Amino acid sequence: SLDAYNADLEDPLLESTREHYAKKREEWIATDSTPDYLIKAEAALNEEKSRVADYLNQASEPKLSKVCEEEILEKVEMLLLEKEGSGCRVLLANDKSEDLQRMFRLFSLLDNGLNPMASIVEGFITDMGKDIINRRQARLDSGEKDKPDDPNFVRALIDLHEKYLGVVKTDFGGHSLFQKALKDAFVEIVNKDIGNHTNAELMSTYCDRVLKSGGEKLSEAEVEQSLDRIVQLFSYLTDKDLFADIYRNHLAKRLLNQRSASDDAEKIMIAKLKLQCGTHFTSKMEGMLSDLAVGVEQRNEFEARMRQQDTKLDFGVQVLTTGFWPTYKSPEVSLTPEMMKCLDLFRDWHDNKHQKRKLTWVFSLGNASVRAQFGKKSYDLQVTTLQAVALNAFNGGRKLSFVELAKELNLDEQILKPLMHSLSCGKYKVIQKTPASNKINTTDKFNANLKFSSNMRKIRIPMASLDASHNTKRVEEDRSIAIEAAIVRIMKARKTLQHQQLIAEVLSQLAFFKPQPRVIKKRIEALIEREYLERSADNTNVYNYLA
Repeated sequence: SLDAYNADLEDPLLESTREHYAKKREEWIATDSTPDYLIKAEAALNEEKSRVADYLNQASEPKLSKVCEEEILEKVEMLLLEKEGSGCRVLLANDKSEDLQRMFRLFSLLDNGLNPMASIVEGFITDMGKDIINRRQARLDSGEKDKPDDPNFVRALIDLHEKYLGVVKTDFGGHSLFQKALKDAFVEIVNKDIGNHTNAELMSTYCDRVLKSGGEKLSEAEVEQSLDRIVQLFSYLTDKDLFADIYRNHLAKRLLNQRSASDDAEKIMIAKLKLQCGTHFTSKMEGMLSDLAVGVEQRNEFEARMRQQDTKLDFGVQVLTTGFWPTYKSPEVSLTPEMMKCLDLFRDWHDNKHQKRKLTWVFSLGNASVRAQFGKKSYDLQVTTLQAVALNAFNGGRKLSFVELAKELNLDEQILKPLMHSLSCGKYKVIQKTPASNKINTTDKFNANLKFSSNMRKIRIPMASLDASHNTKRVEEDRSIAIEAAIVRIMKARKTLQHQQLIAEVLSQLAFFKPQPRVIKKRIEALIEREYLERSADNTNVYNYLA
């Protein structure tokens, strides 16, 4: 029996050990920094273990260790973590990896010892993120133009995430508490929008830079690494549906303008989003890629047909499936006779091949290569279809007013203004505007700029997009449908539910956005009006499902 050992040796030893380390604790805490204190504490714990192994019964070790841990760690944990000049925040700020690992090791010995440490780590990362956000705010306040493209801001967030993801893995052994701290910090950072453009838009534009030719100059491995990191940031976004809408618009522009740097990279990005959010999230994007792949065979077949025809133009058509692609403004511009001939040839060929399909022409997405002669020099102008039609109107030295041009091209003011701005006010002024200014007015007159000259033979003349980067109204409509579908699904399964329970269940089911409870309440009211639900006669706070 160990009764005598326990009573005569172990109990007095535990008591004297407690007194000894209480004294040591007061000495160390008064004079040492947190890292120095923890070095001494770790050494003391190891010495006690060795003494047990050398002189005492093994059953004493957990009891002795507990006394030591209580005296030199538990009683001063918050003091050590928050110590001015050497606490947890200071160690994080100065990248003191070894000290952080020791801190993690020692406080993991205590029950719930890591919780306050994880809380400090979360607060620190959040403050670092807010600092990046404040720097962006300061740039905008100082007069920098608020654009949907801010790669430095997105890169700063990616670097911050990468750094502390490494700290969590290396210094804190990937512990779940610290993973949660990192996640909670970034959910707060990533969903704090500054200026007119949401972080969802800034992140999608950053992806566009990485994926389009002439954007970021990166190797294949660097492209994949950048995509990996942006998808990690994306995972913290609340408005994932908004990101998807903007990303789809960017993807469409890259694909239709042949500006995509690599088909493989496009597929990799979509696969990463699919892994994160499921098939439903990426089905339209995958449909866009498959549209282009299927279209190649049909294009080749039509081109062979065109070679047998007497046309002056090289003419190609890209057929797209309406449901996959964003909706675009489609002005019914008056095309040139040569263009109309090609259009009719394609329409006849397509209708013969696909009787049940309806063709809608989207001229705003087309592009053309126009041969232009200015003096003795000729140029190849890379322009949109609308720009090509407008340029053709000025052949033979014609001078047209804005109103005459609008009538001739059958275009309204909202479309003709950006169109003529690109040709007469941009970098390459191939059209002369009278009076000269940087703004298009309905009283302006236009003619070909005979003095135009450029060192380059091949010139790309960009035109401002006629469509917004995303359709906020459509996103809102899609959200309303998703909320109503979730409400009906839940009520069909549960039959009767109290208001707060229904709100909570709807929020838990919506993966791509988090609506305000009042928005959900509005959708419940709409479903009651349409007789999918009814309020309980006994309690207006309870809903019944109507089959």
